[in-house]
Amino acid sequence: MTGVKTNERPGTRAVLRHSRVSAYKAREVLDLIRGEDYERATELLEHCDRGVAVVIGKLLNSAAANARHNDGLNPEEMYVSACFADEGTTLKRWRPRARGRATRIRKRTCHITVILSRLPEDQLARRRARVAAEQSQRRARRVAGGLRRSRVSASAGKAAGAETETTTEALAALEEARALETTSHHEELEAEAQSALDQEGHEEHGHDEVAGAVDEGKDEAGDDETDEGPTGDVGDDEAGVSPPESSDDDADADPAGEEN
Repeated sequence: MTGVKTNERPGTRAVLRHSRVSAYKAREVLDLIRGEDYERATELLEHCDRGVAVVIGKLLNSAAANARHNDGLNPEEMYVSACFADEGTTLKRWRPRARGRATRIRKRTCHITVILSRLPEDQLARRRARVAAEQSQRRARRVAGGLRRSRVSASAGKAAGAETETTTEALAALEEARALETTSHHEELEAEAQSALDQEGHEEHGHDEVAGAVDEGKDEAGDDETDEGPTGDVGDDEAGVSPPESSDDDADADPAGEEN
């Protein structure tokens, strides 16, 4: 019993005819995506450095569009069931060479075919379970990240509140210290003023005592002088200054002298 013919393979296909690339070069790239699902095949073709990978990528997207619009299938649930490159017509060109000869140049072409088929049900079930698990893991990571961020923000808020309370307490303590310093400074100033007043009072009292002693000394000296007056030299002086008493003899002698 013969196998399924190439043109009778099930699935959605896209065919590119007379592509200006050799079948050998196209087959090297087609071997990379054969049996891979649509998403994986697209990624492989995007990162392939062969020039024919761009052409095969466009053909793959065309097959996916045919499956979506013509067959009503989801390309994400399909895989590359078959892909091959058949030789097309060869364009012949000639290049002149030495001694009047010419060399033939063959420009190869090929027909590229890509067939997408739906994945089996068991593979689809495993795929859906894997996708659901990945989504749940991503959701769990998002929730965990949100909770972690909320905890961090809450702890930051608590730390900010604690810092605010600490700052408030520090400011209150600073104000209290300043008040105490001001009070102590005022007390020191009052003590210094009181000591200065006391010292001035002592000095004034000392001056008063000295003045009183001087006054007493003066009074004593005055009393001594007063006591010495009647019997001292002053009395003698006053006695010496007073004119002598005239006698009767002198009175009688004066007219005689005048007459003489």
